[in-house]
Amino acid sequence: MDIQSLTNDPSAVIEADRAHVWHHLTQHKPFEAIDPQIIVEGKGMRVWDITGKEHIDAVSGGVWTVNVGYGRTEIADAVRDQLVKMCYFAGAKGTIPGAEFAQRLVEKMPGLSRVYYANSGSEANEKAFKMVRQIAHKHYGGKKHKILYRDRDYHGTTIATLSAGGQQERNAQYGPFAPGFVEVPHCLEYRAQDGWAGETYGEKAAQAIEDVILREGPDTVGALCLEPITAGGGIIVPPKGYWERVQEICRKYDVLLHIDEVVCGLGRTGTWFGYQQFGIQPDIVTMAKGVASGYAAISCCVTTERVFDLFKDDTDRMGYFRDISTFGGCTAGPTAALENLKIIEKEDLGGNSAKMGERLKSNLQAIMDKHRWVGEVRGMGLFAGIELVADRDTKEPVHESKVMGIVADCMKQGVIIGAQNRSVPGFNNTLLFAPALIATADDIDEITTAVDNAITTVLG
Repeated sequence: MDIQSLTNDPSAVIEADRAHVWHHLTQHKPFEAIDPQIIVEGKGMRVWDITGKEHIDAVSGGVWTVNVGYGRTEIADAVRDQLVKMCYFAGAKGTIPGAEFAQRLVEKMPGLSRVYYANSGSEANEKAFKMVRQIAHKHYGGKKHKILYRDRDYHGTTIATLSAGGQQERNAQYGPFAPGFVEVPHCLEYRAQDGWAGETYGEKAAQAIEDVILREGPDTVGALCLEPITAGGGIIVPPKGYWERVQEICRKYDVLLHIDEVVCGLGRTGTWFGYQQFGIQPDIVTMAKGVASGYAAISCCVTTERVFDLFKDDTDRMGYFRDISTFGGCTAGPTAALENLKIIEKEDLGGNSAKMGERLKSNLQAIMDKHRWVGEVRGMGLFAGIELVADRDTKEPVHESKVMGIVADCMKQGVIIGAQNRSVPGFNNTLLFAPALIATADDIDEITTAVDNAITTVLG
């Protein structure tokens, strides 16, 4: 069967997918007799599957990526024109879109100045980890090599990024992991560690990081890698005072502060980057997903000039950053990213994220007021979650199967939402929302109405 005939025959597409595609995050065994869902078209906030059914997408492509919405011809046209002119050259050389996007990007990130290109969030974080390790060898005799990460945070799917992953079910069956990665406690006030609750929770959660540094030895710790807002671990907005104290601790012990903006970056929280909500100055920032809104593969590891200068050395033939990302040299990524950035600026999508985010949280709060199953509403901008509990007093989590039942019921209603799923044992009980930054009040209302209905159907 040729390509054209396959395109014109939905049943053939479904069978080809069933026979040959190994889907992400999917246990195939129970679904062998079920038609895979094939998404064929998108426009704005909506997508259509191969059966013609329309869905409103409340998770921006399923994994928080399509920030500017579907069907942006200006991005597609720019990428097409660039690929015809110059599609690719290895990253040891430069390209016009690579230079232009790097300049435009760091203009949004005061204090940072250098952009290293790759093609996925996992890879961007790997670059940062390699930088930290090489700095340790070049300047600290190899000793200051440990990288701290936080319980419930997620930084990627490679072995090294899983080694820095605070979601045990994501990590299960993939060990042994790389040495030198050390966990620090989470900062979810709703589930505060014993004795930490109250007005000083932010201070105590940050102090726990200092305690780990002191336990490991400050001379062995090279970096602290954190999400500005924990994403897949439950949409955790750090408590008041947390980030300021974390930055103080990093400066005190000469620990590089690495912020993983793979999810929060490019307007998701209402500012260009999530860390900018908290007034801190990182040393390294990694990003992917919304950088080009899924129109091309691109990720970036952005550093200060100080970090960049640590690799300048004309006496050590091995002293430069000896790394390569093959598709970091593809011009489609920075070209799409440039157009994506222009759209966010022109349409003030960061402002819309902040405004519609308030409506989203308000609507979710109304659901909480109506349903005893909602324990807490959390989020910032168009990035929110509701934690579901069986009992508000004990905070016993609703079983994961019930959470996924709500997701399935929303899908029946034509609304695609997300859920914390097989990540934190016993606590996969948070519904996740990250609609495109173009969302309107009507879109938000449609999404939350479906959620309200689904909770009633599944939980009563």
